[in-house]
Amino acid sequence: MTRDELKQKVKHESSMRRVESNIILKIHDTWNVCCEEFRRIFHDPGVIVLFFVAVIAYPLLYNVLYYKNALTEVPVAVVDMDHSTESRKFIHDYHATSEVEVTHMCMSMAEAEDLLKHGVVRGILYIPSDFNNNLASGLKTATLSLFCDMSSFLYMKNVYLGANKVMLQDMYDIQIQRYEAMNMDKELSWAIVQASPYEENVMFVESGGYGHFLIPCVLVLILHQTLIFGISMLTGTAAQENREVFILPGRRRRYSTFRILIGRGLAYFIIYMAMASYTVILVPRLFGLPQVGQVGDILKWMVPFLISTIYFGILLSSFMKERETGMVMLMPSSLIFLFMSGVSWPVLSMPEAWQWVGSFVPYTWGVHSFLHLNSMGATLDTTSYEYIMMWVLSIAYFTASCIVYLLRARRYEKRRLHEQYGEDLTTMERRELDELIHSQEEAEIREMEASLLQAFQSAKKHITRAPDDDAQEDIDTRFDD
Repeated sequence: MTRDELKQKVKHESSMRRVESNIILKIHDTWNVCCEEFRRIFHDPGVIVLFFVAVIAYPLLYNVLYYKNALTEVPVAVVDMDHSTESRKFIHDYHATSEVEVTHMCMSMAEAEDLLKHGVVRGILYIPSDFNNNLASGLKTATLSLFCDMSSFLYMKNVYLGANKVMLQDMYDIQIQRYEAMNMDKELSWAIVQASPYEENVMFVESGGYGHFLIPCVLVLILHQTLIFGISMLTGTAAQENREVFILPGRRRRYSTFRILIGRGLAYFIIYMAMASYTVILVPRLFGLPQVGQVGDILKWMVPFLISTIYFGILLSSFMKERETGMVMLMPSSLIFLFMSGVSWPVLSMPEAWQWVGSFVPYTWGVHSFLHLNSMGATLDTTSYEYIMMWVLSIAYFTASCIVYLLRARRYEKRRLHEQYGEDLTTMERRELDELIHSQEEAEIREMEASLLQAFQSAKKHITRAPDDDAQEDIDTRFDD
């Protein structure tokens, strides 16, 4: 190898070491930001309550509240003004349903209304005096009256569903009796009454309970909201203490939007990967919630959901100047996000404006994707649209956060220099400022290279001499470069 080739090779290796040093420096800065964010999290009692206590306690609390899952045997009072065989049969069949329990037989509506007013019963069944006569005549419609406690729509559902079941069955029996009175075969009568027999099969939530339907949606909402609240609280605290979150820790007047956002997001992501595994994997197994999906798919689902939620929270929190602002402004958003997601009301029945607003919330795509994976046994390929949309929101909110942080950092630097020099910066001064920042980076890289060179020189002293002068000159050249 000639001397020129040797110098070229050593020069190439030196440039590669410089690039590696630059990369190592950026990784080191990112990790410092992550460690600083961990320190802020674990030194803030309010954030600890949100990130750990709330995420652990709320899923347990909601599952305990909905432990029975389905509401059964709702107490009902009956006012029978007919006192006929048909009315007593209807009351007996109504009491036999799993939805209601006839606990009081009242002599008047006033007595039943008093029971309903004091919460003793949750519904009233009123049978008029002409009930049996109308059934026997076949010329008039036999009517019943139902009154419900509307403090919960589940009471109304059970009271009406139980009565509906009995009325349908009685209607079939009356029709068959009339066909048999016409000397018609019983099988033919059934074929006329129910021309298309059907069998009811529940595909996903087999219990049909409200808890098994609602709780998985609430678990995802808990992760979404506590993460946003915690980020807002940390950013608001920094604003109150006049600490800028876009300044690299341990550096004087140094900022890097990309490294700071990656470092902060990494700290939140590490914590919430563990908390999300507890919330959406362990808790459903503890309480027997529907869980037919693959654990691997759910873990893959967590990644874009948490990333999009983290940078959505960082973007929102960048506009908050006080610690309590996030809790006050974002607390009402929990129910809004739940309704806009289309879980409790069909999305197609919503105004287009609300559909458009809901598409910008990570929870909207996250909850649908989670229900497909967890409760319906879908794969990531099946729910790929929601999965891709979460990645799109992750990139969009990360980019928007970078822009906001960069603008804030520029304003901060301009304000600092204005306070220091007492005048606004011109375009030329801003260019000089950028060059100064760049020179600081170069100085840090040269400082690292100097420390590496010192290590090489100390190692050179312990190297024995080469057998010939050319080889020794090669070694000396490498160490000198």
